[in-house]
Amino acid sequence: MTKGVGGSSAQEQLAELSPWSDTATPIGADEYQARLDKARGLAAAYGADAIVVGAGKSLQYFTGIGFGATERFVAMVLPTDGPLYFICPTFEIGSLTAATAIEGDMLGWEEHEDPFALTVTALQDQGYSKVAIDPDLSFHMAERLRKAARGLSFEDAAPLIDGCRMCKSPAEIALMQQAKSMTLEVHERTARILRPGMSTAEVRRFIDQAHRELGASGSSFCIVLFGTATSYPHGVPGEQTLEEDDLVLIDTGCTVGGYHSDITRTYVYGTPTDEHRRIWDLERAAQIAAFEAAELGAPCEAVDEAARSLITRAGLGPDYKLPGLPHRTGHGIGLAIHESPYLVPGDRTPLAVGMCFSNEPMIVVPERFGIRLEDHFHMTEEGPVWFTEPSPSLDAPFG
Repeated sequence: MTKGVGGSSAQEQLAELSPWSDTATPIGADEYQARLDKARGLAAAYGADAIVVGAGKSLQYFTGIGFGATERFVAMVLPTDGPLYFICPTFEIGSLTAATAIEGDMLGWEEHEDPFALTVTALQDQGYSKVAIDPDLSFHMAERLRKAARGLSFEDAAPLIDGCRMCKSPAEIALMQQAKSMTLEVHERTARILRPGMSTAEVRRFIDQAHRELGASGSSFCIVLFGTATSYPHGVPGEQTLEEDDLVLIDTGCTVGGYHSDITRTYVYGTPTDEHRRIWDLERAAQIAAFEAAELGAPCEAVDEAARSLITRAGLGPDYKLPGLPHRTGHGIGLAIHESPYLVPGDRTPLAVGMCFSNEPMIVVPERFGIRLEDHFHMTEEGPVWFTEPSPSLDAPFG
């Protein structure tokens, strides 16, 4: 039996958990102000008079407001030079005011009014001519703004917003470190409760409860796969039941202060085959090769190339061909679980201090099995640093 897998129960493992003691400090008012100042500077260099940021992760990044996007228009208007203000339904003004970490006037609209015409009028009244629009704003909302524009020029705000969000501060990294450490603890506890006949649904319920016991609001997502289902990176419909010698793939995470963890472990409940062992060892080698290729100033795609070329030299692939690596090696992570930049061919963004990435060059053998090991690293002046150490071996996946 694989070390650390099986031999316990959900009740025993949950009883040993308690809220995380080494908690990270929430993002403070000074940091929110610094983010706004940086965005203003980028907008000025871009030639924009203002940035319009809709409800979602970017609005949360700049203001602390955790409103998700709905059919009702909620946005922040951030002028390059001048006080910011919010546009929202009048009945939401109290909620928005309570949620924001920064000060700003509220421009309310009633349910029968056109918030896009109201926004354009406000922009024109301030003499603006070029406005950068949040790329995450829905097509419908962006088009409504364009149709109401009457002489305003709209540009893509992605370079400005990504220019702020791509490189994380020490405070952001600390929040992610807590989330990832918590999720790795959950992974280790989960491995101990596995037993033949256990369903994937039962495992997911345990993972959610274990995250809650540690102080998270539950799992932010959870993928549990057994046997052949592991050959589908994000699984297949329906539940599976664990059998002796099954491969187990678990990919899950939580959030702390809005910042994500996202960790995958793959191991065998029982005795691995020679093919399991060969592919697992190759997966780990590819993960390490990707990490070692993450040098400051190197393009993001170089990290993918390091992992993919190693897998190709082992006789798999090439490119996305299976058996092999069917997707990018990694993604940026922060307030969104997947965010720019990406460790993928074609992304030539230079690696910079504060960037945070998943490292998950999964290997799939179609209709048989898949192995994914996923940890995250962040870039420092000295190079990449792991948030969580990679799984050491197939025989002892948690050491």
